[in-house]
Amino acid sequence: MGTPITRDQLLQLRLAHHFPASDGQPPSRRSGPSGPADVVGKMLAVQAQDFGQALWAVGSRVSGSTRQRVLAVLDSADVVRSAPVRGTLHFVRPGDLRWMLGLTAGRMIKSASRRLAELDLDQRTLHRARDVASEALAGGMALSRDEFLETLNRSGISTSGQRGYHIIWYLAQIQLVCWGPADGSQQALVLLDDWAPDGSPQPDREEALRRFVLRYFTGHGPARLQDFTWWSKLTLADAKVGLAQARSELVEYVYDGASYWALPGVTEPDPMAGGGLLLAGYDEYILGYQDRAPSLPPEYAFRIQLAKNGVFKPALLLDGRAVGTWRRNPRDNTADIAPFAESAISGTEAFDGAITAYEHFLCR
Repeated sequence: MGTPITRDQLLQLRLAHHFPASDGQPPSRRSGPSGPADVVGKMLAVQAQDFGQALWAVGSRVSGSTRQRVLAVLDSADVVRSAPVRGTLHFVRPGDLRWMLGLTAGRMIKSASRRLAELDLDQRTLHRARDVASEALAGGMALSRDEFLETLNRSGISTSGQRGYHIIWYLAQIQLVCWGPADGSQQALVLLDDWAPDGSPQPDREEALRRFVLRYFTGHGPARLQDFTWWSKLTLADAKVGLAQARSELVEYVYDGASYWALPGVTEPDPMAGGGLLLAGYDEYILGYQDRAPSLPPEYAFRIQLAKNGVFKPALLLDGRAVGTWRRNPRDNTADIAPFAESAISGTEAFDGAITAYEHFLCR
């Protein structure tokens, strides 16, 4: 059995793994990744269905970061956006994307088969869309979503309703396209092999499973194996194979009777030290686990996770726990905070450093 830990210790260790880098934090919490691409690599994948929030999810983990600095790693192809886990858009390093999709895409396409059929997207149509995309994006071409959908329509492939979304999703699953260079608030669609070529040999299945498990716990630990299977949508059998291969590189903790896995050598900061954090919407610190109760009190979960549409709102984090929500004030690009309860925080001063870091992120 592993080392027993309390909930406070679990959250402090989890903060250290996530590398929160708000300038309101003490130095022990600001010794994480050196740049945006490093953040994405350490996290393995960062949920990015909301493009603007995803930029902050990455930027908030690098001290002194700016929106332009995060956009630069997209324009340089150091990071791309695709759907390697749960069929949902994530930022990911190109070298990781291919082996991840090699493990997940088959299951995701199979699970989507009914919806594809409902949209009359049979294999013949999808293969035609593949050919159209290969030709339209050849030679390093980049097209906006609207431009690409118009290209499909002109080729006789209707993109009405949700057909366009699912066609692009399918082409990403088969490793043909990804979202690459950024233009303001959106990215352009490119051919993956043109935009981010990778000649390195791909790992065999057992090695890929080891990487998947190890890298998840490196960026999200301490976490349970069930958290990993929920996050990755791999089978429990595959997850156990990966854990068996990676176990010697991880440390085991026990909380509430369950095993939690983490990277060895990661030490928790001084208990309850430091200021608050402004988490992005859909941040991996909240979303990256099947069981969110340690960091998100169940009685307040509905304030963060809107059940009707699956939206995850930006959260205020204090001592590892969600204590409220926040939103960008469009008038002056600052953050308006809304605690769950007045008793949840003693004052807004705990978030001054994080608010300043967010303003710096937007305005530079």
